[in-house]
Order: sequence, then C-alpha cells, then structure tokens
Amino acid sequence: MAGFPNFDLTGDVALVTGAARGLGRAISLALAHAGADVALGLRDVKTGSELASEIQAMGRRALPLQMDVTSTEQISRAVSEAAAHFGRLDILINNAGLAPGNLAEDFREEDFDLTVNVNLKGTFFASQRVGRLMIRQKRGRIINLSSQAAFVALPTESVYCMTKAGISHLTRCLAVEWGKHNINVNAVAPTFIATPGTEEALSDPVFRADVIERIAGLHRIGEPMDVAGAVVFLASPAASLITGQTLLIDGGWTAR
Repeated sequence: MAGFPNFDLTGDVALVTGAARGLGRAISLALAHAGADVALGLRDVKTGSELASEIQAMGRRALPLQMDVTSTEQISRAVSEAAAHFGRLDILINNAGLAPGNLAEDFREEDFDLTVNVNLKGTFFASQRVGRLMIRQKRGRIINLSSQAAFVALPTESVYCMTKAGISHLTRCLAVEWGKHNINVNAVAPTFIATPGTEEALSDPVFRADVIERIAGLHRIGEPMDVAGAVVFLASPAASLITGQTLLIDGGWTAR
C-alpha cells in the first residue's frame, strides 16, 4: 500500500500574486504554516513588510517583490528575483484579481481592459514565466484563483464572470500541455469571502442576506482560510493526481 497522504510543503518555495491582503495574505500564511517559503508578489512592494515578518516569525523565509501583474516586465523581474533568491520555485498561486462592477450596457472600456489585463493576462503570463522554470525543474504546482462567477451569472459582473470562466479553461489547457513535465495546474473557485474587497457589498444587509440564502448548503459567508486550506491541499503531494480541475468552494451555491 502506498504511503498516507502528505500535506507537508517543507522545502518548497511558493510565489503568491496579490499577496498583500484578503485571500492572498491568508494563502501566503497558510503555505508558510504548511512549511513553504513564500515570495510575495505585490502591486506595491512597500505593503509587504508586515506579512513578511509574520511569515518569518513562523520560521519560514519571505521575500516581498514588486509585481504588478498588468506589467509583463514586472512579472518577469519578480519571477527572476524569486528564483535567484530561493534557488527554485515549486508553487505559483495566481491570486491577483479585481472586479469593477457595472451593468453590461454601461461598462467602460477602460474597466474592461483593466479587468482582462489583471485577471486573465496577468494569470497567463505569470504562469508562463514560472512554468518555464518548472519545466526545467520537472516539477511544479500552479493554482489559479477562479470564482463561482465562472459557473453562475452575477448581475453587474459580466466581465468579471467572463475572465473567471477563462481562468478555469486556461487551467485545463495548461494542465494538459504541461502534465508531461510533472506540473499540476488547478484552480479554486470561491463564493463570497469576507475580505476587504467584498466588505462594502456585504455591508448592505439586503445583499448579504441574499448571498447567505444563495449559499444553499451552509448559509454562511466564507472566510479567507476556507480558501487557503484548499490551496494548500492542491499544492501538496496529497493532490499529486489532480490536475486540470477547478475546485468550487461555494458552500453549496452551485449545488442548487
């Protein structure tokens, strides 16, 4: 019989984009707790010192990096700096994302371009740059942040939904293309999570009640560590035969 499932990430190096707050912060801390050293991809590198200190207090190494994912130059530089500092990159978490909401008939071109550039273009080129290293290593784990919005229609969020559906399909494509290099590519798709990014919307009691009702199984708003736990699992040896999948973390929303 094969050994028991192994969830330990000791010795691995992870890069998390959009690491400063919310899901990125929780995922970075959870990866460190599981044993990984963590490179912190930040839109503004000055925002990463507190998080880096928390990771170092766990006995892990942390490296804040300037990494605005709308810039392929910054992506390339950050990946190179992380690889040079740690000597390798084993895990990539494509977490950076945004969702400017508006009715489809009123959506501005500049908001469309920004949403696509961060959510889709940033995910692809971060994966490409890290993927090149993983191909040489003959090993790697890439976990993308999709959303339940890839599977259900959210009013005023048509462009966001489109990009998250694109991320789920990109996940399948990269998994098939890079599987021969021992690279697993998966995604997680959370429901509404209590983060700074959702705080304003969820502060509306009518909207919050509707969301809780739609989370049909568990009827609660998610917490960042609900997502971080799934990411750690997919990054771990325990998930070695899982690739090309999008794991819904939606409390039952899409089960209806």
